[in-house]
Amino acid sequence: MPKLPRVTGEALLKQLHRHGFIVVRVRGSHDVVQHSDGRYSVVPVHAGEAIGPGLLRKILNQTELSPDDFDD
Repeated sequence: MPKLPRVTGEALLKQLHRHGFIVVRVRGSHDVVQHSDGRYSVVPVHAGEAIGPGLLRKILNQTELSPDDFDD
C-alpha cells in the first residue's frame, strides 16, 4: 500500500480539480466536490491543517483515486 501524502484541504482541492472534480457547494469550511460521472466527496478546508491519513484514504476511496494519482 503506497504511503499517503500529507496534504492540506486546499492542496487536495487543487489535485481533485486536476482530475475533473469541481466544487458544487460549500458549507462552512467543508467543500463538496463532484465529478461529471457522479463521484463526489466532502473535503474539509481548515487553514493550514493537514488532512489526517484516515480521512484522506476515505476521500480517495470515494473519488476512486489512488495516492499515485497525485503530483508532489
